[in-house]
Amino acid sequence: MELKGKKIVFLGDSITEGHGTSSVEHTFWNELARRTGAECYGYGIGGTRIAKQIGAPSPNPRHDLYFGSRVEEMRPDADVVVVFGGTNDFGHGDAPLGDMEDRDEDTFYGAFHVLLTKLIEKYPEAQIVVMTPLHRVSEADTKRSERGIRRVGSLETYVDAIRQVAAFYGVPVLDLFRTSGIQPRVPVLREKYMPDGLHPNDAGHVRIAEKLIGFLGTL
Repeated sequence: MELKGKKIVFLGDSITEGHGTSSVEHTFWNELARRTGAECYGYGIGGTRIAKQIGAPSPNPRHDLYFGSRVEEMRPDADVVVVFGGTNDFGHGDAPLGDMEDRDEDTFYGAFHVLLTKLIEKYPEAQIVVMTPLHRVSEADTKRSERGIRRVGSLETYVDAIRQVAAFYGVPVLDLFRTSGIQPRVPVLREKYMPDGLHPNDAGHVRIAEKLIGFLGTL
């Protein structure tokens, strides 16, 4: 895919918003714009999840603006749509993981089905692409929500759910979890790319941009 002149929208969380960078100008999507000549538009809100928060509202109401609720805000003329989320669903969301048959926003699987359906309906001519979560310092196997719902699965479980749902719709997946080279539990890599163990710094965003440019070039 030739990216020069393409309009690309990025739906995401705090990483897309630029938390961890020195400024929003150093986000991966602005880096992509500089390198390719694409017109890039970021729709990242820190703390947000793919699935709804089904228990008590978050202390910051913005954190409950789950991805599917924000599709209508995005510009309608995109040539490419990039979805980058899931780490907050694993980290602090209280929706159960669910399974592949779910089609509502109260489980992770269901919410991702709904999100991709909304994007396909809004952008039937666009290339939709999904990026999986990166590794993070905390990748515990089980957590319990405020409502006592036991969510079983490592972060990799969420990554694989994303890949499974995307495959159902024929949506390409850039698996950053397995190919980014960013693993903050390795001290030298944490210092270089992800000092807080969750949010990439400027160098981390350059690495993501490079991976994404290469990936889009194959489509």
